[in-house]
Amino acid sequence: MATRGVLTGAALLLLVSANCCSSGMQTVPDGYTKVARQHGVPPEALYSVALQESSRTLPQGVRPWPWTLNVAGKGYRYKTRLETWQALQVFMKTHSLKRIDVGIAQVNLGWNGDHFTSTWEALDPYTNLNAAAVILRECWDRKPGSWLDAAGCYHHPAGGQAAARYRSFIRTKLAMLQSPPLQPAPTPVDKGLASAPVQLADNAPDPTATSNTGFVWIEPRSPRP
Repeated sequence: MATRGVLTGAALLLLVSANCCSSGMQTVPDGYTKVARQHGVPPEALYSVALQESSRTLPQGVRPWPWTLNVAGKGYRYKTRLETWQALQVFMKTHSLKRIDVGIAQVNLGWNGDHFTSTWEALDPYTNLNAAAVILRECWDRKPGSWLDAAGCYHHPAGGQAAARYRSFIRTKLAMLQSPPLQPAPTPVDKGLASAPVQLADNAPDPTATSNTGFVWIEPRSPRP
């Protein structure tokens, strides 16, 4: 949650320039738009959730940052995916998975870990965004009518003050975007990725990921075929 850079290995990313107008407002990056449309979610809703969940101030402004953890209500940001994964292994020994959120959209491992085959995969930006889009769409389907309500459900499905407060945060993020007002639910290209079985006993990370140091992650690119 700069001059745009590239990550190699499992999180290879596209070098692109920032899409912001002179007033400082943002457009939704293409990667978020592609993921959102696949699941029938407005791109601005998905991007606003990512901004709220993992944003970090960079030279170009506030952008979602994928190497983010939240453990028992405290946020942690790291330089690389590998550093994030290593820290996560330590936190998992001392905290319930329901107290740990991971990645660019801060997906909770205890409640929604079934979207991932491992914690290494959970940190992949595209995998994490796909999981978030599936959850947002499920929230909408349970109570159609408002994507702000769906965002509140994403944060706190039981509703109440926590969900209401989150809706106000998302409303603020939406005001930062160059986009039309949230529209009714679009038709999904695909109803969503099939949930992977829960396998949070971690796969070893790709050794090539250590070459990520020194680069800045801003925007996901299209996944490799």
